[in-house]
Amino acid sequence: MLKKVLVANRGEIACRVIRACREMGIRSVAIYSQADKESLHTLIADEAICVGAGSNGDSYLNLANVLMAAQISGADAVHPGYGYFSERAHFAEALESLGIKFIGPPVKAIEGMGDKARAKEAAIASGCPVVPGSDGVVASDLEALQIADQIGYPILLKAVAGGGGRGIRRVDGPDELSQLWKTAQAEAQASFGSGEMLLEKCIVEPRHVEIQIIGDQHGNMIYLGERECSIQNLRHQKMIEEAPYAFLPAEIRRKMGEAAVKVAWSVGYQNAGTVEFLVDENFDFYFLEMNTRLQVEHPVTEEITGVDLMQLMLRVAAGESLPIKQADVQLNGHAIEARITAQDPDKDFAPSTGKITEWRAPGGRGIRMDTHCYAGYSVSPFYDPMLAKLIVKGKDRAEAVARLQSALHEFHVAGITTNIPYLRRLCATPEWIAGDFHTGFVPQWMAANPAGA
Repeated sequence: MLKKVLVANRGEIACRVIRACREMGIRSVAIYSQADKESLHTLIADEAICVGAGSNGDSYLNLANVLMAAQISGADAVHPGYGYFSERAHFAEALESLGIKFIGPPVKAIEGMGDKARAKEAAIASGCPVVPGSDGVVASDLEALQIADQIGYPILLKAVAGGGGRGIRRVDGPDELSQLWKTAQAEAQASFGSGEMLLEKCIVEPRHVEIQIIGDQHGNMIYLGERECSIQNLRHQKMIEEAPYAFLPAEIRRKMGEAAVKVAWSVGYQNAGTVEFLVDENFDFYFLEMNTRLQVEHPVTEEITGVDLMQLMLRVAAGESLPIKQADVQLNGHAIEARITAQDPDKDFAPSTGKITEWRAPGGRGIRMDTHCYAGYSVSPFYDPMLAKLIVKGKDRAEAVARLQSALHEFHVAGITTNIPYLRRLCATPEWIAGDFHTGFVPQWMAANPAGA
């Protein structure tokens, strides 16, 4: 088993890794910026090392400083969490050269799935259905126009190296393609250091459904059901996720799970990962992308399967075989996660910063909170605005919905503005309560209810 793990991240996910390490008798090392000195993850770890000033570039994305922290701490492994270095092949390679284990997939798998064009090729080769579109990188907006004329509008322009909803634009006709191409490309270059673009047919009003997979170093791989992630904001960022997709036929679940495993196998995948699909009204599914890391929404999968994904990641990285087989995976109940953020929905979701003066989290049966916040904690302008993940579980979706509504009304934060009132309104809509929504639901709801959004 691993002896000491450095957590190359911050916030609630760093806390999650640290707690899993403690449960398994593994020492933990936190890294922190000067702005994060009082963050919870630095307070609960066995050791903590400052890696720079407040900004991400000076600290959590400072490759030299993070690697140095791993070396001087004596860590034998690094867990990247999500975001930051979690999908950076060069980070995994650098750790490998230092004799430190990267808790994640092999470098080749990160490279194969981190590039959306190569990922699509891998999906096609594995026999997985894909959305019609370009065969690879689109060279120019003129080539994009030609492809769009062939497959028909609407289309999506997507950054090859994209993630988090950035570098994506919907194009409804040829008159707007050139300008949206420039906008998406510029955003991709600024966000990912690459302006390369793909083009895909836009599947109108689909569901966003993802399959959780995990594989070991001994040729074993399983899928752990699916998550429904269609409630997304105007920037394609997820707001509410649930497991399972309550209306998915069992046969489609099996086919999607098997397709996800085949895609992962095609790039020699190991450890935890997620294969994402678009699902239309007929339950036809299409490969979207693969995330070569743990997802923000992994807790809902843990709640319905009883599997601790974080501990499994640590065990797989240490060389252990998966302790469960596909036949052992059972889905029990229904779980929903709501992302609590320091944002003002009435001001186009502008970030809110300052000291949290009150923090009254909900409690009771079937409620889980993953957070790094507390009364007195200062929210910095440097980082992602997520404050917490509120996870509820019920015997079925109806009970989980009622439990989430109750928990959101109990949740109280003062000193900063949060999206909690916004989530209360969203979760009171008849469509959401009935499960009658798609990836375009939130923008449509906001347009129809500007005062309430």
